[in-house]
Amino acid sequence: MRTKMVAGNWKMNKNLQEGVALATELKNNVHNPSCAVVIGTPFIHLASVAEILKGSPIALAAENCADKASGAFTGEVSAEMVASTGATYCILGHSERRQYYHETTEILKEKVELALANGLKPIFCVGEIKDEREANCQNEVVKSQLEGSLFHLSEDDFRKITLAYEPVWAIGTGLTATPDQAEQMHAYIRSLVAERYGKAVAEDTTILYGGSCNDKNAAELFAKPDVDGGLIGGAALVAEKFLAIIAAR
Repeated sequence: MRTKMVAGNWKMNKNLQEGVALATELKNNVHNPSCAVVIGTPFIHLASVAEILKGSPIALAAENCADKASGAFTGEVSAEMVASTGATYCILGHSERRQYYHETTEILKEKVELALANGLKPIFCVGEIKDEREANCQNEVVKSQLEGSLFHLSEDDFRKITLAYEPVWAIGTGLTATPDQAEQMHAYIRSLVAERYGKAVAEDTTILYGGSCNDKNAAELFAKPDVDGGLIGGAALVAEKFLAIIAAR
């Protein structure tokens, strides 16, 4: 039985005090959710927010980790450091990391392995840009991302992965994949997992939708059989909206 999940990705928003206030408001309003709830915060928030979330059903994610274990890599934050804060998830492969920081499938492969080695559960993002969708090659793009960074993993390790499909053309643009478009890609991703790891693993794999998912469209997206929840950007920064999305799941 796969896990239903709503995960928030704050991105580079909220100073520490604002982040603490938002985490506190969420903790005070999330008691017996019908799905797993995760919030992904900037690195500097992690230790403070982890303290706030103790005893809460809300889990904590980092938005990234380094592709090196330790050493002279000024400004980087290792998976071990992330885990030491109390975070249990790590968002990897987000399109913004791929686009702006040139993270390749090989770099992401290293990050996934280090996250797993330090007890973190990756939320791994895949998705196509607008030109790739218009050229109808989105399937090839997503398949390449999965094969390049994840499909070398053992079955036991792969079972610790949550996937997130994010059509890049729908992130922060106000555009959203239609529920049917989302379902088609989620079903395709599940078929790739089945080819690699077998049907049982594929049926247990949580696949989230990310891409302008909000409190207005979440219920319609989540109604699709292969859409197990959402990776939420802008709407995760407003407690009322994020709580409404959790309720929709």
